[in-house]
Amino acid sequence: MRTFGLSRELWLVQIGILLNALGWGAVLPFEVIYLHDGRGFALGTAGLVVGTLTGVGILAAPAAGPLIDRFGARAVAAGSGVALAAGYAGLAAAHHEAAAFAAAAVGGAGNGALLPAQSTLLAALATPDVRHRATAVSRVSTNAGFGVGGALGGLVAGFGLTGFVALLLLNALTYLVYVGVLLAVVRGAPRPEAVPGGYRRVLRNGAFVHLVMTNVVIIAVGWGVLPWVVPPYAKSELGIDAQLIGLLLLANAATVVLAQVPVARWAEGRRRVVMMAAGASLIGGACALCLAARPLGAGPLFVASIAIGVGECFHTAALMPLVAALAPESLRGRYMATVGFSWWIGLALAPTVGTQLLSVSASLTFSCCAGAATAAAVSMLALDRRLPVSTRLTPIPAHG
Repeated sequence: MRTFGLSRELWLVQIGILLNALGWGAVLPFEVIYLHDGRGFALGTAGLVVGTLTGVGILAAPAAGPLIDRFGARAVAAGSGVALAAGYAGLAAAHHEAAAFAAAAVGGAGNGALLPAQSTLLAALATPDVRHRATAVSRVSTNAGFGVGGALGGLVAGFGLTGFVALLLLNALTYLVYVGVLLAVVRGAPRPEAVPGGYRRVLRNGAFVHLVMTNVVIIAVGWGVLPWVVPPYAKSELGIDAQLIGLLLLANAATVVLAQVPVARWAEGRRRVVMMAAGASLIGGACALCLAARPLGAGPLFVASIAIGVGECFHTAALMPLVAALAPESLRGRYMATVGFSWWIGLALAPTVGTQLLSVSASLTFSCCAGAATAAAVSMLALDRRLPVSTRLTPIPAHG
């Protein structure tokens, strides 16, 4: 059975991604608030704990690449899910800063390995002409779960510390369910013969390095600001309650659910760098719009959430398929791990640097974010001339 050009096996993996994302979406916007309000940590310390949860991924992602190439994407993804479950369960039980940092480090190791393993798995299960569609469905699955989880999280977080703990434990459980799906439905695939050079060969690809460095900025702003910077800004400076913060995340996720597949279809036959530059521009405009919430209330934040969602769709419609096109099969794990490395650098910067800037000035925070996204859009356009001609356009599937 093939629907939208994707195999039955791939659709079953997408269901696992959906369940995993539901738990993650429920807890993500409340991580800083839980540690600050629920456990009494200083705002800066809470930001550092969440930064550890993502920042350890910076170390784990490169290590995941050789493991994926040697043992396969399924095995590494499953191990990552177990580590994430242990990390979030540990955060739920953390009464002291040391315990919170230790749990965040375990979860961070899973974070760093999961993205490249999952991306490699999707690329292996999909044929080259429909990889952008597989990525689109994965994004829809993630954001459908993320949106429902965010709305659920907003309701449960209203119960205070008990609610926060319940959300963390729910997230741990959904990671274990995801691991079960991977082990039950994905067949072990033969791996290509190893080639010498490893990461040295990856880093000699100048176009890929350019892409990775620009991706750090886009992820820090486009994926980090809404879940980690906007919630404490909305709560502390605008007086917006937890339920409404959850709805902001729901608006963002619903936008991706509705727009990602049409954007992926629209991308077919078009230049990938233009798609990513357009996405960065939309994200930059959304960051500038967040400042309008001070005189106007929550309305501009909802518009910004939707704009960020559309920007994410443009970026992801091109990013991972381009990485897969640039990567030799024998080094695909390392290529995906390197781009995963860039994701976690960006996601570590958002709560760590963003919360520190926010403690100084909201205007400074969102102005810096808007400027960074604009610079990233220019950098993406400059990448086009460095790409092999065969990789510049999103392919049009033969079956339509």
